[in-house]
Amino acid sequence: MRKILMPVVIVMLFNTSFSQKPGCSELYNFIIENGYKKATIPGYLMNSEWLANVTSYSYNYKLYVVAEIKESQYSSSTRSYIFCSVPNMNWTNFQYGGYGESASYGQRFHKYIMDYKCDCN
Repeated sequence: MRKILMPVVIVMLFNTSFSQKPGCSELYNFIIENGYKKATIPGYLMNSEWLANVTSYSYNYKLYVVAEIKESQYSSSTRSYIFCSVPNMNWTNFQYGGYGESASYGQRFHKYIMDYKCDCN
């Protein structure tokens, strides 16, 4: 009996220890479909060479930010990235700029949002 249970226990421990992370596209789709859209800052307003659109969503008391980033400075093609658990104050500082701050949207994105890229595959 002991010889049979030991492999089962090892398999169970292995599966729980190395569970897979959610896929970024799955997380992105889930937040887009189920989150509450708070605000969108369109590319023409940001006047950025690399940010096309930035949208914030609220889900389960957490803030998620979806950014469409241009593939190159001269390209109209974009890739979407999702950022998780962004503090509300960071979103506000990105959206409006901090007190006395005159940085561009791109600089504020790096300062307030970039470090919150979701840990997904």
